[in-house]
Amino acid sequence: MGIRCLIKILSCMEKFIQFFTPEMLYAISFFIAGHTIGWFAGNSQLVWEWWQNKPIIACLAFGIPASIMFWYGTKFCFIATGGELWSVRFIAAVFSYVTFPLLTWYFLGESIFTAKTIICIFLALSILFVQMYFN
Repeated sequence: MGIRCLIKILSCMEKFIQFFTPEMLYAISFFIAGHTIGWFAGNSQLVWEWWQNKPIIACLAFGIPASIMFWYGTKFCFIATGGELWSVRFIAAVFSYVTFPLLTWYFLGESIFTAKTIICIFLALSILFVQMYFN
């Protein structure tokens, strides 16, 4: 029983190491940066009074850099997944659940620790594990 368990753990670790290639780490970094900038694009109006009623400035100031981050994230993730665009989409979405809850909690005081949010984060991480296991 112990040896089978160890073999399973090693197999999972191998999948983990194979998934997080340098290209995937670049992609994840770009996705996190893009989601962070995107959060400010849409939500700065709720945090700072100055940004209220300035949608064009917000779109230009945040939208262009966010788009560039997503462009590079998609490029590196597409390479890392062997050319599977669906995987890119799911992986990018997962990392929105890294940034959004943290930024919303920090800037707007909304708790991460509600049943709904915890379940959604768990589901997002489950998507990532599916992408890792079936890669």
